[in-house]
Amino acid sequence: MKKLVQAFLATAAAVFALCPGAYAQQPVKIGLVLPMSGPYSDYGTEISNGVKLFMERHGNVVAGRKVELIVRDDTGIAPELTKRLAQELVTNDRVDILAGFGLSPGALATAPLATEAKRPMVVINAAASVLTTRSPNVVRVSHTLPQMAAPMAMWAAKNGINRVYTLVADFAPGIDAEVAFKKAYEAAGKQLAGEVRVPVRSMDFGPFIQRIKDAKPDGVFVFLPPGEATIVFMKTWVERGLDKQGIKLLGTVDLTDDSLIEAIGKPALGAVTAGHYSIAHDSALNKEYTAAYLKAYGTKLRANYMSVAGYDGMAAIYLALKKTGGDPEVGKFMAAIKGEKWESPRGMVSIDPATRDIVQTVYIRRAESVDGKIVNVEFDKFPDQKDPGK
Repeated sequence: MKKLVQAFLATAAAVFALCPGAYAQQPVKIGLVLPMSGPYSDYGTEISNGVKLFMERHGNVVAGRKVELIVRDDTGIAPELTKRLAQELVTNDRVDILAGFGLSPGALATAPLATEAKRPMVVINAAASVLTTRSPNVVRVSHTLPQMAAPMAMWAAKNGINRVYTLVADFAPGIDAEVAFKKAYEAAGKQLAGEVRVPVRSMDFGPFIQRIKDAKPDGVFVFLPPGEATIVFMKTWVERGLDKQGIKLLGTVDLTDDSLIEAIGKPALGAVTAGHYSIAHDSALNKEYTAAYLKAYGTKLRANYMSVAGYDGMAAIYLALKKTGGDPEVGKFMAAIKGEKWESPRGMVSIDPATRDIVQTVYIRRAESVDGKIVNVEFDKFPDQKDPGK
């Protein structure tokens, strides 16, 4: 039986070798696993919007092969479901590439599958630093929390914010952010005023904010998953009067996410964050991107760093497939994607060939009111930032 199967495979390979047109006619299938429902549904919507916008602007054919998307909803923080959906995409739908992954728990659960199934896994948002070490087939086009937190700490230390209290969500990205901020801040000769980790689904920040208020720090560094928790935290921050105490509110890109900042409203004003994308980023490509996003999806959601990561995820996949002549085989694909460099709406980016993580400029931004809208205005930057967590 084994010899019969081997003979069949050899014959099939020979047929495809003689008929390259048959290979070209097969679509490249990309399985997108995203939180399309539940508390993190905006993540999935923004990422899929960016993916679709790229394909609308660049077509659905690359290297002579049609690109087909198959989307599955993992509902948010549900790692076993994320992994099962990815397995079904490989086994039942025969996808060539796995992509998406809005949150780190699901991406971490799925990474070993990418190795076992011999599929590339393009991470479009999940930000836990360790993720790319879990499989040689994982590449990330978004960011890591240490990549944002370390520059934020360096900027704070350099600008007279001498006692910072850290508050982070108690899961892998939050811990990454806390550790990276503390390491960079202490390396600059400063000491933390205190540290606290809050449950990842917590909506009651009053006791934690009171503890911070009593400590009287110069600043607070915050990481929470963007969404309702961020809105509640910042409104509680103002209600407890910390803004009037002159305490600087610091964070990563998530804290004043472009798609949430209007919902946060005035409590966002003055927050200083380290981020890799803002709709206010001053480049011709970003102006084209934000105009195209507005035209395609209206005003319900602004373009944000997740939508740009979706756009860049497809850009990276297309560039790799062009190099391989449309072949998504994992060895060829991963060799092609390492070291890739392209212009994104966020600026120039590249894939570190050693870590398979993105290299990009991290901007220091302040939430300001511009022409009646609250936006993150970039005023300082740290170019060519790799993930310091590795």
